[in-house]
Amino acid sequence: MVIAILLVSLFVMIILGFPVAFALAGSALLAILYDGQVPELIVLHRMVGGMDSFPLLSIPFFVLAGGLMNSSGITTRIFNFANALVGWMRGGLGHVNISASIMFAGMSGAAVADAGGLGAIEVKAMRNKGYDAGFAVGITAASSTIGPIIPPSLPMIIYGVMAGASIGQLFAAGFVPGLLMAIALMVMVAYYSKKRNYPKDAGFSPIRLGNTFKSAFLSLMTPVIIIGGILFGVFTATEAAIAAAAYSLILGGLVYRSLSLKKLVKVSMETIETTSIILMIIAGAAIFSWVLTSQHVTEDFTRWMLTITDNKTLLLLMITFILFVVGCFMETIAAITILTPVLLPIAVSLGIDPVHFGVVMVLNLMIGLLTPPVGMVLYVLSRVTKVPFEECAKATIPFVIPLVIVLLLVTFIPQLSMWLPQLIYG
Repeated sequence: MVIAILLVSLFVMIILGFPVAFALAGSALLAILYDGQVPELIVLHRMVGGMDSFPLLSIPFFVLAGGLMNSSGITTRIFNFANALVGWMRGGLGHVNISASIMFAGMSGAAVADAGGLGAIEVKAMRNKGYDAGFAVGITAASSTIGPIIPPSLPMIIYGVMAGASIGQLFAAGFVPGLLMAIALMVMVAYYSKKRNYPKDAGFSPIRLGNTFKSAFLSLMTPVIIIGGILFGVFTATEAAIAAAAYSLILGGLVYRSLSLKKLVKVSMETIETTSIILMIIAGAAIFSWVLTSQHVTEDFTRWMLTITDNKTLLLLMITFILFVVGCFMETIAAITILTPVLLPIAVSLGIDPVHFGVVMVLNLMIGLLTPPVGMVLYVLSRVTKVPFEECAKATIPFVIPLVIVLLLVTFIPQLSMWLPQLIYG
């Protein structure tokens, strides 16, 4: 009965429009009050405990770094370099869109930051060149999901905290899957470009490539500092986030001189707001997950799944389906904090490395950002491009297909994600 109250109240609160954090904490409180076995103060204790983690300190600094990049015109420099690099191909701006997302992925670690920052620039450029709005929005939405796979990655930090997994190894494990996503999307762009006879947007010019590279060089050093520092043990993920924020501030304020005090204040306030939302969701999910664990739901669910089948392939497909469905309806951070304690024991019982499972989970939930009814990336793009949400969702569907293919490859071929962590960390 406790679990019924927990789940029903959560569903009702979400339907009524409660913020996710309050729905999670509120449903957990109702379940605890009904059970009567522990004092109500356990809610506050567990919520604070859920946020009391050193790696979570990296979140505000990565968010700040992404905001500074967007406000300092750094994203424009990246876009121009990507255009010079691959814009000469047929359907060039589609390939530019993906390439710019790869570069920006090493700076922000959030799909929404990519969509809101680069997205507006990319869609505008593509529409000005005669690409239809659906194609422009679809490829922009799909490419933004690369950001949280290629390090740094906010979702992987949160998963690492929940699973007790190495964040450095999780970052390393995301490299190859992220590049596979980019390749798959580029194949899709090539197909559409040939089918619709999209133009080559610019001839290849070594001089232009050199000039745009020179302009973007200092910006492109950001992921080198972040990723190189973490992978080679110079600093932790949290220290890397601080370094990224400081470097972005120096670039925008002192080198490029495009970051005014007004912009800095605006970015800082947005960072505070975003971080507060993320941490409140983590806090709410912490008490929700505790109730699930204390009621032995995780153990019961593991046993139930294993009674259905002990076939590793079928269980992985079932887990993938669960994650996909949850990603359609639940915000990514909440989904990670709730599902990790439930699904990770099943994965471990199948002999799946927690780092590999983390990549599978994050990749799966990133695809959920492209699917209604939640689809946060779709909402952001709809707002910044003035394209109706329904059109954004419809245009994105074809680009979900190559991402699902990559997801299945990464799920069933562990070495795609694990060979680099094993190479670096042994």
